[in-house]
Formats: sequence, structure tokens, C-alpha cells
Amino acid sequence: MSMIQSPPVVTVVGAGLAGSEAAWQLARRGVRVRLYEMRPHRQTEAHQTGEFAELVCSNSFGALAEDKALGLLKAELRRLGSLIIRCADEHALPAGGALAVARDAFSRSVTEAILAHPLITVIREEVTDIPEGPTLIATGPLTAPALAERIAALAGQRYLYFYDALAPIVTLESIRMPPAWRQSRYDRDSGQGDYINCPLTREQYEAFVQAIRTAERIELRRFEQEDERFFEGCLPIEVLADRDLMALAYGPMRPVGLRDPATGKRPFAVVQLRQDNLAGTLYNIVGFQTNLKWPEQRRILRMIPGLEEAEFVRLGQMHRNTFINSPVLLRPTLQWHNRDDLFFAGQIIGTEGYVGSTAGGLLAGLNLARWVHGLPPRVLPRETMAGALFHYVTHAEPKDFQPMKANFGLLPELDPPVRSKAERYRAYAARALAALEAWIAAEQAEWAAVAPAVSPS
Repeated sequence: MSMIQSPPVVTVVGAGLAGSEAAWQLARRGVRVRLYEMRPHRQTEAHQTGEFAELVCSNSFGALAEDKALGLLKAELRRLGSLIIRCADEHALPAGGALAVARDAFSRSVTEAILAHPLITVIREEVTDIPEGPTLIATGPLTAPALAERIAALAGQRYLYFYDALAPIVTLESIRMPPAWRQSRYDRDSGQGDYINCPLTREQYEAFVQAIRTAERIELRRFEQEDERFFEGCLPIEVLADRDLMALAYGPMRPVGLRDPATGKRPFAVVQLRQDNLAGTLYNIVGFQTNLKWPEQRRILRMIPGLEEAEFVRLGQMHRNTFINSPVLLRPTLQWHNRDDLFFAGQIIGTEGYVGSTAGGLLAGLNLARWVHGLPPRVLPRETMAGALFHYVTHAEPKDFQPMKANFGLLPELDPPVRSKAERYRAYAARALAALEAWIAAEQAEWAAVAPAVSPS
């Protein structure tokens, strides 16, 4: 028998990927849910329909193979009983090694499953304030202004952001050293070499700028084009390159305070990379926010000496995106830092992509259900892709926090290390799935002891 004879009704705000997943996980654990969705009565600038889990960009959920980061994350979500991944599998289209879906059929199937569940009540209204009582907010990157203002008031204005300016991130092992070398400007780190530097000659620099100027760019959506604040204080590299040949050399590529050990001289220009995760396996390219198309970014950034074979775990992007500073505001359980019954999930917490959003909805929904039934919320193992992603989201350096997608660089290193990348990724996957099985067994045992009637299988 549940410790709570008649569980309170839980409010879920937003029926995108994260909100739909969260509502499903709550309901399958015997919790009654009021799911609020303002569409179709009020649309966002990007959505077109009133269906749940509408895909507004690509129809691809990424790689299928478990030795790929998104493939492993999807495998974990399948094992955890994800509604979103189940519906995606059911409506898959031929896409080589990726999981692409028939977008309308996929969204319709999620909507039908949610509407058919007897414990979920759907309310088609806009929520303009943070509800009292057990609540999960999953309103996504285009949260309506009224609710965004309330979240900002709760969080503190400096911890809520409305624009992403994402710099590319590469794996440390893919950076070629030399010619790259470690050094901070003027050796301000006492010789520790907190930055990795890639030097360019004048000829290399001018070719690099010309490539940027002629590259294809992502077209901004109309509401982004019309917003005069869009590039305020954070100019993309292509905007700088267009303004003047030397703008980048005097901006993010300025070489002052650095000396190339190969020549003993200051390089003409330099690209700096800064450590991006606690394990030191990921480095972001400093000041390189950009709206170049992703294939163009790969091509042009690999012109930089030392990055010829760079492995990108995230490419640059600039777009409107409401998200909170999760390392300050959220616990690893996705609970609000000082309110036990308030959870957040989806892109609003700083996860990138469809599968990351789904994973957040699943974990937050599972933990809110546990809280309702008197069980302590749980953290997924760091060895799993989902656990590593949410560890990053809630433990990253707050002052530099930016959204992140699943990637193997987030996982704890193997012991002993595996040199071959292919073998290493397979080992990561095997370890992750084994850790998840043990976690699931323990979680189900807790449910069976406390609330056997609603113990998820």
C-alpha cells in the first residue's frame, strides 16, 4: 500500500517532449496529473499545431547504435519505459543509422497516449504563474513571457537567460599538440596552462576569415530577426569577419600575452580553447559563437592548426532559448534548490536536443512521483549517459553555464583506460547499461516495498 492513501494531484506545465514524458512517468506510478498546454489557443513562434511533443526542427532523434552517445541515451530511455522513445520507434522512417520519425504521426501517437490515460487530465490553458503544490515545469525554450517573468522572479533575474550563444566544443584527445600548446595569457595561471592555443600565420588567418565570410549561415527565424537584442554584446564570428578583415584578430583571436613555443614568438592570431567539464575531456572554442551552418562549421574550424581532426561534441549556435542556470538552481534530482515539490525538465534546464529533453522529463517525472509517494528522489548513475548529462547540467561552472547535449566526454573515464575510440565507446555503453540495470532493480524494489500497486515494471 502507498504511504499516501490519496496522492495529491500533480501539475505539469507544458506538453512538449519533456512534459509529455513526465506526465506519463507520473501516471504510470499512480499519480494523478493535470497537464497544462496553451497550444493551440496560444501558439509559440515556432510551433504549428496543438499536438503534444511536436517536433519543430529536424525529425531525427539521432544515432541508433549504442556506441553513439544519443544511441546509448535512447537505449537507457527504452529500458526506463519512455513513452517518447516508444512512439518514436513505432513511427520510425528509413534513415540509415539514425532514428528519424514521421513527425505528424509521432506527435499524434504521443497525444493519443496521453489523452487516453485515465490519470491524466489535459487542460488547454496558458499558465502565467508558478502553481502551488507539487509541480513540474517543462515549458521549453520558448516559454511564454508571463511565466518566464515569474520564473525569473523566483530564480533571480541573473539566473534566467533568453538567448543561447553556444561556442563549439571539441574533445581533448582530438586536438593535435603541437602545433597547439597549453598557456594562459601572460602565464596568469602560474604556468599551469589552463588554455589550449592554436596558432595561425597571417596567411592562415586571412584564408580563415575569407572562408567564414563566404560560408552558408543558418537563417534566423522572423521573431529573432525582429528582436534588436538578439546579438547584443555577443557578436557571432561571421558578423565580426564581415565588419573588418582584422576584427577577429583584435577580438577572440587576439594573440597578446602568448608565445608559441615552436617559434619563440607571438603568433599572428590564435584560437583559444578552455576546459569545459570537470573531467577535462572537453574544451570549448573561446568566443566562437556562430550561426554558420553545421557542415560549414566543421569544414572551417578544421582549417585551424591543431584542429584538423577535431571531434565536435557540440557545434556553435545562436538562437532564442529560455533556460535557467541549473548549477545554481537545481539539485541533481531536478528539484528546485529550495522547494522540494517543484521540479524542472527539458530544454529550460539546459539540455540540448529531443532525446536530452525526453530524458529530463523522465527523471523529473519519476522523482516527483517518488516524492509524492514518500520516497526520496534518486540520482541516475554517472556511468549512464543520462546520469552524466544531468550531473553536468547541475554541476557545471555557473558563470559559464550553457546548454549541453549528450556526449561521451561527459562520462567518467574507464579504469583501466581503453585506447581505441571504437572499443572505448562500446565499453562505455556496456558499463552504462549494466549500471542502469542495477539502478532499476534497486528502484523497483523500493516501489514494491512502499507502493506495490503502482510499482512500474
